[in-house]
Amino acid sequence: MLRRMKGKSKMDDQNMTLDASKCIHCGRCTENCVFLKKYHIDIGNTKKLKELAYHCFLCGKCSRVCPEKIDGREIILDIRKERVRKNRGKMDEKGYELLIKEKEKYIFQNYRHVQKGTVLFPGCNFSSFYPKTTQLVYEMLNEKQETGLVFDCCGKPIEEIGKSPEAEATIKRINSRFLEAGVTEAIMICPNCYYFLRDKLEVKVVSIYEKFQELGMGKSLEKEEIHIFQPCPDRAAGEWIQHMAHFLPEKVHYIEDVQCCGMGGCAGVREPELARELPRSIKEKGYKNIYTYCGTCGGNMTRAGCRNVHHLVADITGSKEEADTKKSLLNRAKIKFK
Repeated sequence: MLRRMKGKSKMDDQNMTLDASKCIHCGRCTENCVFLKKYHIDIGNTKKLKELAYHCFLCGKCSRVCPEKIDGREIILDIRKERVRKNRGKMDEKGYELLIKEKEKYIFQNYRHVQKGTVLFPGCNFSSFYPKTTQLVYEMLNEKQETGLVFDCCGKPIEEIGKSPEAEATIKRINSRFLEAGVTEAIMICPNCYYFLRDKLEVKVVSIYEKFQELGMGKSLEKEEIHIFQPCPDRAAGEWIQHMAHFLPEKVHYIEDVQCCGMGGCAGVREPELARELPRSIKEKGYKNIYTYCGTCGGNMTRAGCRNVHHLVADITGSKEEADTKKSLLNRAKIKFK
């Protein structure tokens, strides 16, 4: 379903509960989640969820539709963490070895251009899929305000597979490097990095759209009407929609009939067909002028064959770069020596 953009209120986290026993088995979460629907379960079926925890995309759709305000995403995330803890810090699921090798201490991290004051923190996937735009944003920021550049993974992928201590170590590392260099502000291009780090770092965390407005940068989109595919972390809070409103045309619609891009929660390892089906369904609906503000969403939709997929940062900076799906890993590796 498409609808005109309106301001979204932030989900009141204090009203959410991790008590799955409060489930009334109404079926709303099952109706709205491809994973729960496939296995004919709901968020109250904790016994089955413990077995299938790594099949969940952690998109949060179940939490948003639950009349009892049960936070299904956090319940499943806690199950993953508990499984890792009981297994003495190791994964009891196979297929995540490469992710752990790359992300646990992020082998492509680069702090060569960190400096006092403000730094740009593009995130690992945006700089992989949109390397030219990453460089352009950095140059544009430096024209207005001296800005450093840091390449690192925020730690969310490791957190989401249940390795919480390792994710905490990543956050501590980033925070220490920032404080040692005198960083006071980190600009995030990735909404996942923003929501994951903003309350965990001892520096100010802002979105790229807030910074663009502050410095008078970027051009508003010239199209009359667009369709926006929101990344999962912003679907409840909607903060970034407000940050970027200045750059959007009058007619904006959300794509609401697809729950996520297929990359969420590292579930593609266990559910490869569902992971392919989600972005493919966007392609089949034939939306024109699809915009996203998540590098992962943009890359995965492009890889699935969706046409006219735009990243907002690429368009408002004028780079018009399309997601580089063929060399994304190589682009990420190059960052280490940039």
